[in-house]
Amino acid sequence: MAEPVVEPLSTNPTDASGLPVADIDAVAVTGEAGNYTFAVTISSADTGCEQYSDWWEVVDAQSGDLIYRRILAHSHVNEQPFTRSGGPVAIEPDQRVVIRGHMGGLQSHYGGQALGGSVESGFQPVEDSLPSLETVEPLPKGCAF
Repeated sequence: MAEPVVEPLSTNPTDASGLPVADIDAVAVTGEAGNYTFAVTISSADTGCEQYSDWWEVVDAQSGDLIYRRILAHSHVNEQPFTRSGGPVAIEPDQRVVIRGHMGGLQSHYGGQALGGSVESGFQPVEDSLPSLETVEPLPKGCAF
């Protein structure tokens, strides 16, 4: 599958209370069962290391278990939206997952647009009602810039 064509939800996304968030705008998947690569497009309210999208993750929609996390080593202040790939993502084609972003820096939190679905059926916006996985490894070791 090719890189996604993206219309970002917002160039500076925030939640209803004004808290900056990382929106997952699109997901493109390549590979085969048990060995997929996900190219995830994110719009985030990055301002530097004090506020930036520090990871995106793939979570099992049924169990809430972390399947894969792509650490983002730096902020993307001048690159919005941005796409980063990661893998291998070890899932089956029909396994239902949620792809969600995370904001790091001075305030660490989830929130924002998540996408759910499967490789087989595609991914659509969903409400993220999964538990926080903020203490589950791997975790960022800091922010480069």
